[in-house]
Amino acid sequence: MSLTHGYDVGRDQFFQQVDRLINSHSLHSSESLCKLLRYLAERSLDHRGVPVKEYQIATEVLGRPSGFDPQNDSTVRVQAGRLRVKLEEYYSHEGPDDPIVIELPKGSYALTFHVRPATPRLMEAPRLGERKTLRQPSNRGWATAVVVLSVLLVGAVLLAIRGRTQAGAKPPVPPVYQLFWNRFVAGPQQPWVIFSNGSFVGRPETGMRYFNSSADSGALILDHYTGVGEVLAVHQLDRVFVLLNQPLRVKRGSLFSLDDAKNNDLIFVGSPAENLTLLDIPGTQEFVFQRVASGPRKGDLGVIDMHPQPGEPAIFLGSIPSQPTSEDYAVIALVPGIDPARSFLILAGTTTFGTQAAAEYVCRQDSLAELLRRLGVSKATDLKPFEALLHVKVAHGVPVITDLVSVRKRAG
Repeated sequence: MSLTHGYDVGRDQFFQQVDRLINSHSLHSSESLCKLLRYLAERSLDHRGVPVKEYQIATEVLGRPSGFDPQNDSTVRVQAGRLRVKLEEYYSHEGPDDPIVIELPKGSYALTFHVRPATPRLMEAPRLGERKTLRQPSNRGWATAVVVLSVLLVGAVLLAIRGRTQAGAKPPVPPVYQLFWNRFVAGPQQPWVIFSNGSFVGRPETGMRYFNSSADSGALILDHYTGVGEVLAVHQLDRVFVLLNQPLRVKRGSLFSLDDAKNNDLIFVGSPAENLTLLDIPGTQEFVFQRVASGPRKGDLGVIDMHPQPGEPAIFLGSIPSQPTSEDYAVIALVPGIDPARSFLILAGTTTFGTQAAAEYVCRQDSLAELLRRLGVSKATDLKPFEALLHVKVAHGVPVITDLVSVRKRAG
């Protein structure tokens, strides 16, 4: 445990900071991470010098059976990584001036507690161009982070620093955001983002593949992984909703319940092939995800046009799975919720790249303006249920061009 001298603080104050983190927007929606944080805090503060083992965390916190083998199951490492990111996110967004900084160093399950010195400088707003002298947490992360997001994270960090440097100045909300996202920010509840997490078997070190119920009976199922496109999609949505001053709650599909669907506005990220919760709720009617039943592309996931217009194909297929992805198709659909007062937004591609492109499309001003123009929307009340099909060109694993192929309005 690391402390900064000159600040009188004890165990109670450290646990008060733990409680503040647990009740924060960054962490309160994840029960498992809150339990892990409190457990590690108790071990770090009350059992100093006694290292905690992965096995203890797995069986005492995460509910794994006594036969848990950390060599074959990376659950603890994954959860620790998520907690590390969430701590960094909290101190980047909600608690940049908190007097106590809690970190989880990489390669360790022992929390560190850093106490910032209480100086008058802490209460001053920095002048434009002036560097802030507060200690910042290392390896800062956002919403959800992976290594491949380095360029994006750098940009996000720069934006965060710029925002604080300008003493809280906030850019105006673009009118297209107000039109499209109004129903998700005007309700009494914070909207949920439900992202896909497919079921895999295997090990990250040696390779994983999708779970096959007929061939993998008894195999350990890993259901806490998602695609890079889904991660970036959540990041884009978080960026927009921060601008709209409306926090998002995030939940993976395997933890979704019908109570969530009945009581909340929901944004689904990922196709029904992986976000299986989409199979249990009202879904798309015009553009439907379905696997090809026969022919050379048998088994491949495509988008079926249920009511093709003259000159339009009946099915849209992206790149052959055995080849590098160069094109994909994605769907943006605003559909009525189970409760008519609620709305569901579906952002899904046949691959993770299409899902990313769909989210980016409704998070960029120019493309969102084009969608609203095609829908004939000039005020928020004009926006009715619709489905839109996108064609996505991909280069080196990045969506580079996204075209709006077709837009259909729905009844209801």
